[in-house]
Amino acid sequence: MRLNYPNGIGMFARIAQVIGKHDGDLGGIDIVSADNKTMTRDVTVRARDQDHVHEIVLAVRGIDKVKVVNVSDRIFLLHLGGKIAIQNKVPVTTRDTLSMAYTPGVARVSLAIAEERKRAWQLTIKGNSVAVVSDGTAVLGLGDIGPEAAMPVMEGKAMLFKEFGGIDAYPICLNTKEPDEIVAAVSAFAVGFGGINLEDISAPRCFEIEEKLQQRLDIPVFHDDQHGTAVVVLAALLNAVRLTRQKISRLRIVISGAGAAGTAITKILLTAGATDIVVCDRQGIVSQHRAGDLNPSKLWLATHTNPRAMKGTLEDALKRADVFIGVSGPGTVDARALERMASKPFVFALANPIPEIMPEEAAGKAYIVATGRSDYPNQINNVLAFPGIFRGALNVRAREINEAMKLAAARAIASSIPPRQLNPEYIVPSVFNREVVQQVAAAVQAAAIKTGVARKKR
Repeated sequence: MRLNYPNGIGMFARIAQVIGKHDGDLGGIDIVSADNKTMTRDVTVRARDQDHVHEIVLAVRGIDKVKVVNVSDRIFLLHLGGKIAIQNKVPVTTRDTLSMAYTPGVARVSLAIAEERKRAWQLTIKGNSVAVVSDGTAVLGLGDIGPEAAMPVMEGKAMLFKEFGGIDAYPICLNTKEPDEIVAAVSAFAVGFGGINLEDISAPRCFEIEEKLQQRLDIPVFHDDQHGTAVVVLAALLNAVRLTRQKISRLRIVISGAGAAGTAITKILLTAGATDIVVCDRQGIVSQHRAGDLNPSKLWLATHTNPRAMKGTLEDALKRADVFIGVSGPGTVDARALERMASKPFVFALANPIPEIMPEEAAGKAYIVATGRSDYPNQINNVLAFPGIFRGALNVRAREINEAMKLAAARAIASSIPPRQLNPEYIVPSVFNREVVQQVAAAVQAAAIKTGVARKKR
């Protein structure tokens, strides 16, 4: 808050007392201007939520002779004007530079690319650029809020690409929900990019969009809500079984959520050797008994999971299960259900911001607890995966990101924690461990070369 009030002894003490009385956490206090008569100060106060902010501001406005000049939110201030910008790599300070960067010199470069189109990888930004594409239908935990409202999230994703992977990423939000229109739009502008990151597109449309784009384009198309989550979940599970000396093939795994993330997690765990996975949606266990009511993606799940042909609810599925992976919604499971699981179970409750069960509740029942939140240990965070995956793919100009590359990424993330450091509260590395991106990129590019999808071999 910017406050203006008489410059007298005890005035700010009155303000601080009112803020404290309304449970505000007083932070920075900065003088903007002062004279013999008036004082103007910027006062930073931490609040619980927007209702609490309104309560505090109203209380301060009620103080006699105190004027609230302006109220701002640090988060909104950070987003003013957007969070990313395009910056020139070459300063244009002389006529000579201008003539080489633009006309007439640029014509020679354009003709060289016209003669050999693959030179665009070397002579344009294509080789280090990714489009972050969304239609705004499944944004974070907010749902279908539209393409304009999705822009701040896509900008944030572009920031992470640059910060952790050194990749130039551009937010592109499309004002259509039609899968074929999205496919046509992305196919048309993809020429300028080395990869496409699909983001926050609702299921089951996301499956169709990704599949069609993968068929049309010769660059990686990667739906991060599916595959990024799946890669980090597998990495966490690999370290959990390392810690407990178990094998993935012998685990009974229950997944709550049959959408984009749940389906991708199922597929990567099956590829990694899991043999007993039961997936649940809002109606309970996904099984072939429900085949007539399932969409194509859930029908695939019914065909490839639930080997014991279980029926019933999520609680039924959890009986004697070793692993619970939640990618559904808040409060989906309670502590009593966890008591029915096998001894020392793993609980990955990943719904964000409110998980399927709060870590404090799960801690007494589970040996290992992971969440999607940054304020608890073992955060399953996609930023551990997508910067390194795309960095490795771009390094070798990969045509796609295949299963071998995803598995390599998961193993690289897991192995970034030395065995001696593994413990129940540290099975996932920190997102700020810069070595993770390097290890993931190296593993991904090696897998791309080995599987024949790399254009560059070195």
